Amino acid sequence: MDKHFGKVFSPSDLREIRNDFPILKVKIKHRPLVYLDNAATSQKPQCVIDALDRYYSHYNSNVHRGLHELSELATTAYEQSRQRVAHFLKAKESCQIIFVKGTTEAINLVAQSYGRPLLKKDDEILITALEHHSNIVPWQVLCEQTGAKLRVAPINLQGEVIQEEYEACLSEKTKIVALAHISNALGTILPIKAMIAKARAVGAITLIDGAQAIPHLRVDVQDLDCDFYAFSAHKVYGPTGIGVLYGKKELLEAMPPYQGGGEMIQSVSFEKTVYQNLPHKFEAGTPHIEGAIGLHVALDYLHSLGYEGIAHQEHELLLYATELAHKHHLRIIGEAKEKTSILSFMVDNIHAHDVGTILNHYGIAVRVGHHCAMPLMEFFKVPSTVRASFAFYNTQDEIDALFEVIPKVREVFQ
Repeated sequence: MDKHFGKVFSPSDLREIRNDFPILKVKIKHRPLVYLDNAATSQKPQCVIDALDRYYSHYNSNVHRGLHELSELATTAYEQSRQRVAHFLKAKESCQIIFVKGTTEAINLVAQSYGRPLLKKDDEILITALEHHSNIVPWQVLCEQTGAKLRVAPINLQGEVIQEEYEACLSEKTKIVALAHISNALGTILPIKAMIAKARAVGAITLIDGAQAIPHLRVDVQDLDCDFYAFSAHKVYGPTGIGVLYGKKELLEAMPPYQGGGEMIQSVSFEKTVYQNLPHKFEAGTPHIEGAIGLHVALDYLHSLGYEGIAHQEHELLLYATELAHKHHLRIIGEAKEKTSILSFMVDNIHAHDVGTILNHYGIAVRVGHHCAMPLMEFFKVPSTVRASFAFYNTQDEIDALFEVIPKVREVFQ
């Protein structure tokens, strides 16, 4: 699996990469699948699929609780996955890595375990107008519970956070700042390192929603100096149902458990329960063992390709698709200077759902709707958009296939 293609993928590299993903050979409506919905979930390489099969076929067992060989094998693999994630994020210690269901659960964990005990009436939580519902709703719930107030840093028409306005929103009342690293709806890359530093200057803690960033960017949590960082495995070529919360150790140690049950305890009596140390304090019940193992393999796979080649391929795809979108006179929603490989657009006044339905007839998978970012859609005064999101295994031919259907869409609605 150690490919080491170098900084730029050649055509032969790309063919080899595509062969790693069995689903790319599927046909939809008797046409080759063109999968451009990677921001919703990424496809899985054969090595990840094999890792899940190997776990269930050869050492399926619960972790941490058994002395028999299968349990020891499963426990070793599970904890090695934690170490791999820690190394991937440049965390100091593996105990700072909490396995959760996904980014959504990670944000809820921080809101309830960190925020709820500490926030009081009129404290403030700051987010941006770009956020996914998963980085809005948990904070609204927390505000209802504590009397804190939710503030929103505005954006401009390019889909960029207005940094002067963001800084003006910060004050001694700001206790939590929760930011998307990359907008799932627009692809905007936020300057989070500078934004984290500004939040820290007023004493706020920071949580970064990294769900969209992890597939595209190298992330060093120590360099960023964020307090919490969250992502989901299924966005980064791993299994669904498993995600990661990174936290600074002193914060995690001070936080109460998010859930109670087995595994997260040292001892239980009817009078008192003593909780486990990190990270197990936050991992009640049987974990998603095979998910963690699959994530380990997915991260190894990305390493084998190299982020330089991935970034170059995806940037070229974004430039190519953006150029074609302009040629076809599409309205692009969000044209930030710093973007990753997401193109959100509208075809005239045709509803995005109708566009997506026609594209599906040609075997082209895109996402249509509000992309769990309804306030953002309201800002741009659109009900929904068509979102084409590209991964390193996509090709310019696939983008050509997308835009070849656009005139056919217009013909239907003339």
